[in-house]
Amino acid sequence: MTRPYLPLNALRAFEASARHLSFTRAADELNVTQAAISHQVKLLERRLDVVLFKRLPRGLMITSEGEALLPVLRDAFDRMANMLERLEGGKLREILNVGAVGTFAVGWLLPRLARFQAEHPLIEVRLSTHNNRVDQATEGLDYTIRFGDGAWHGLEATRLFPAPLSALCAPFIANRLRTPADLMHQTLLRSYRENEWTQWFTAAGVARPPARTHAIVFDSSLAMMEAATQGAGVALAPPRMFARQLDEGLVVQPFDLYASLGSYWLTRLKSRPPTPAMQAFHDWLLVEVHMAYGDTVQG
Repeated sequence: MTRPYLPLNALRAFEASARHLSFTRAADELNVTQAAISHQVKLLERRLDVVLFKRLPRGLMITSEGEALLPVLRDAFDRMANMLERLEGGKLREILNVGAVGTFAVGWLLPRLARFQAEHPLIEVRLSTHNNRVDQATEGLDYTIRFGDGAWHGLEATRLFPAPLSALCAPFIANRLRTPADLMHQTLLRSYRENEWTQWFTAAGVARPPARTHAIVFDSSLAMMEAATQGAGVALAPPRMFARQLDEGLVVQPFDLYASLGSYWLTRLKSRPPTPAMQAFHDWLLVEVHMAYGDTVQG
């Protein structure tokens, strides 16, 4: 079967004109004359036997037929541009889309990511962050790194390492603390998980904090730790993820007590077979975890 001829110049002229709603601005973008753009659009309209624009005294108005065609062309042109970009330099570069909970991305992954890039220069990592609530399928992510118990429907999860929580605060606040019970009189900073401080106090042998205890709730541990460094209160966070702040003395850990609420996990959709880029990232990440913590990885 003969494939229909695609008038690419006319399609590009239409797409640019629809974006700008102007033949003149489309001509400037494509470095041709306004007459050439108008001619190409008319050719496309004759070819399709539809009207794509209503010509107005001060511009264009796209028709319903044009609105139906535009997103298809945008997607096609974007996909072609992405593929040409990946082929640039004579070698095919792979794209790897990774979503990581922000605490892990900033506190653990970013300091190590240059090693992955050095080992796999043809894999382009596109990293996005989330607050542990993410729809992997909808967002088109190859992998997500999240915190929890590893039980997510439709996902294959590989345990990376546990991240127990402990009290972290500015040094001047720590100087006022003698026992864990002293935290009852401090502003407690926490995430949206309500039972975190309760579990920490239980581990410390302290009765549940009274309801009158001041608290500030954050949807991001990064924002919570920034508040802690500024003296807004005592944060409950994983020290492993904030080693830099601890090393620099921005925060201190006043008590060697922890609450274990889960681990970090590398997850992928069970319906998505690993690509070579995904497998390379999976293997590299497990090696990095082993180098950092030893035999803590479990399937």
